Amino acid sequence: MSVREEDGQDAGCGRRMDGKCIRSPRATAQSRQLNPLRLTGKRRCLRLAGWILLFLLLPGQALAVPPTSDEPVQLLKQADALKTSNPAEFDATMQRLVSEPAKLSSEQKLYLRYLQGFRLGYGGEYAAAIQSLNEVARQSTNPVLRFRAGVTVVNLLEIGTRYEQAFSRLNDLLEQLPQVTDKDARKQVMAIASQLYGEVGQYDLSTTYADRMLKEQPTGANVCRAGMLILQSLYKRGEMLPTNPRFQMGIEACVAAKEPIFTNSVRSFVADFYLQQGRPEAAIDLLQQNHAEVAATHYPRLISAWDSLLAEAYWKQGDAKRAQQFAEAALKGSVKNEYTVPLSTACRLLYLIARKQGDMGAALAYHERYMAADKGYLDGISAKTLAYQIVKQQVLGKKLQVDTLNKQNQILMLQEELDEKAVESRRLYIVALMLALGFIALWTYRLKRSQLLFMTQARCDSLTGILNRQHFLSAAAQQLQHCRRSAVEAGLVLIDLDYFKQVNDVHGHAIGDDVLQRVVEACRDHLRSTDIFGRLGGEEFGILFPECALGQVIARAEQLRLAIVSVSDDIAADILISASFGVATTTRSGYALQQLLLHVDDALYRSKREGRNRVSVADASQPTLRMV
Repeated sequence: MSVREEDGQDAGCGRRMDGKCIRSPRATAQSRQLNPLRLTGKRRCLRLAGWILLFLLLPGQALAVPPTSDEPVQLLKQADALKTSNPAEFDATMQRLVSEPAKLSSEQKLYLRYLQGFRLGYGGEYAAAIQSLNEVARQSTNPVLRFRAGVTVVNLLEIGTRYEQAFSRLNDLLEQLPQVTDKDARKQVMAIASQLYGEVGQYDLSTTYADRMLKEQPTGANVCRAGMLILQSLYKRGEMLPTNPRFQMGIEACVAAKEPIFTNSVRSFVADFYLQQGRPEAAIDLLQQNHAEVAATHYPRLISAWDSLLAEAYWKQGDAKRAQQFAEAALKGSVKNEYTVPLSTACRLLYLIARKQGDMGAALAYHERYMAADKGYLDGISAKTLAYQIVKQQVLGKKLQVDTLNKQNQILMLQEELDEKAVESRRLYIVALMLALGFIALWTYRLKRSQLLFMTQARCDSLTGILNRQHFLSAAAQQLQHCRRSAVEAGLVLIDLDYFKQVNDVHGHAIGDDVLQRVVEACRDHLRSTDIFGRLGGEEFGILFPECALGQVIARAEQLRLAIVSVSDDIAADILISASFGVATTTRSGYALQQLLLHVDDALYRSKREGRNRVSVADASQPTLRMV
């Protein structure tokens, strides 16, 4: 089975590094999610950006510390300046400092502790790094060092999936920012703010903080770091293509600054773009040319991401052997207990390779690992977005509490004045009091309604209003277990719109979105309240029919196929809409969701191969994979 390609992205109006706007068409289909065997361009972009966050926290110059002798001061400054540009020399310098602790003052020892905390985080030991940095923040008398330690803790909390704590501490640091005068410390917190806000889709906030970084210091390595953040944010939301000259300018700026991490992060956008455009050879050339430089960083998150890109490029080129080699390297190099897109990509490719080789046992094992990694990653994205919204609401709630206390104080003052005024004046003050309490009640109601809205948005697809992929899979698995306990049959149907990419390419994404919405409405007319309907990603949908035998599922799928064809009557005359269907039931495939997905995916592909616009049932002769 081959990997299906996602639609390409158009460019749009994006900010240059000087803050001005560049006009070009803007992509509108940014909310697409993954089906179990496909990566969207936006998801790949998140893979390419997430691992660079730690290095954005690093200042261009070392922190000033009270000297006791020249050598320790110089070594500390040297180590601080080498963290990203030369990891090997950084380790050697740290060894010298650790071997002679007696030469350091108490504050210099805390500075060394800060560098050790960074070193632990660099190697993936997040819990130990956070503990070390928190102690520095508590014990140091240097406000700049305390601030920098706090910013690095925010970064490690985010990497360690403690998202609510990360956003809460980031908010505290941003509130302190107006009082911080150290340029490097200011750049640190603005860098992590730009990165984190970009990861939860707050691209305007992300670009704003990157612009502030660039304006405060438009020279040296800061041009590389801030420029990379701006390009990353624009690329994520589809407003700029890597073929734009600004990407090459960004690479050159980072090369000049001797920042291999940032240089290769921008290159990765270009490689990802080549993959989306169906040019794996160009991606391989770019990735292989810089593979040694990436390996020299000794940073596992970066190396794993680079290997996963190479694995995907070789797979698309048809070189299964090299694809397997780099996928296994990405899997081996992934950080323990951490769900990332490189891990998910590696498991997905190894599943496809094993399946192509006929090793169904290995294929099932890799598919299960892929499903677990993919679910863990998407759960992390949802948790991160929800954490941002929760902290945002908490900040608003604290502000509301302060306002409430102020109003209560005003009420007490009014009550004292009421005792000294006439009855008519008292009535006026009571009216004012009731209005104030009504205002507080209104804000409380709106706050609660916002929280409920965020919970709903986390479950539903923003374009069509049906379940998103994550919650469809969760609901379907629960319903299948209920059907198993009740000893009733159930059927799973996959729907993939035929030639939908041509609709987007010829008529634009706005028409494509309208077609998707009309298809969903047409299907809803033929569904029961107990049926589970979800969008798996792009133009692919899934429906679970509980308490339905094979014949009933086929008949209902045929109804849906005709309903989708009828959508063509309500849109432009030159747009013909049809869909291919794959059907599998628990009678043949069992009640395990992974097993049903394997069989129904094969049936869907058979519909595609046999001419599309048809319903195909999972082949009864195909091997049944037993769950271990």
